[in-house]
Amino acid sequence: MHLIDELKSPIVFGHRGASKYAPENTIAAFDLALASGTPAIELDTMLTRDGVPVVIHDRTVDRTTDGKGRVDDLTFDQIQRLDTGSDFSVDFQNEKIPSLEQVFQRYQGKLLINVELKNYHAPLDALPRIVVDLVRKMKNQDSLIFSSFNFLNLLRIKRLLPEARVALLVENSCGGRVLASRAFSFISPHFIHPHTSYITPDYLAREHAHGRRVNVWTVNDMAAAARFRDWGIDGLIGDDPEELLAILHESH
Repeated sequence: MHLIDELKSPIVFGHRGASKYAPENTIAAFDLALASGTPAIELDTMLTRDGVPVVIHDRTVDRTTDGKGRVDDLTFDQIQRLDTGSDFSVDFQNEKIPSLEQVFQRYQGKLLINVELKNYHAPLDALPRIVVDLVRKMKNQDSLIFSSFNFLNLLRIKRLLPEARVALLVENSCGGRVLASRAFSFISPHFIHPHTSYITPDYLAREHAHGRRVNVWTVNDMAAAARFRDWGIDGLIGDDPEELLAILHESH
């Protein structure tokens, strides 16, 4: 049984970990999410120059570290020398960008992990294959869900790992609306991850009628979170997972 089928809905996903309180996409942020009782985390991954999937959101290291340069121009060893915590707070000095393998090893059996394939700069690169090879090595496919705005990533993941759970990410744009339509539901028939602007009672009813679960991003407005809860959302992806959990536990 896949872990997502065992968790009570709505599922709270820590967006890049508990990224309100710790540097995003770091072990510190994931540890905080886990310590707060969050059942799931969302993270981003792309390849270094030497083909190692690392956990980072941007194509460059400039915003989140003390270094500069594109992730795909740097080796994993070079990236490991960077400090990704000090700019957030001195409490996180020398926090590192983890590899996807390090995250898998640390949280195996502890968290549902949503892996966003972030190779939008190189949509046909080897990221899906390398990630699937890692998943086979770790034997942890039953605790993962793969998401991407690039539908080719999801089709490639499913071809390489047919039992994988995949979710199309859709933004509030003309292209996003097209991909979110029933005509393209074959890409991810069981899950969809839309922007908050999609969420209405009618939208959720339509998706649920077709057997598709809806995990919405990025929910940092707690009033909106409460509305989505009441309308029957399946998952909430947000920067403050502890507060989202508190919303879910309120009487309503």
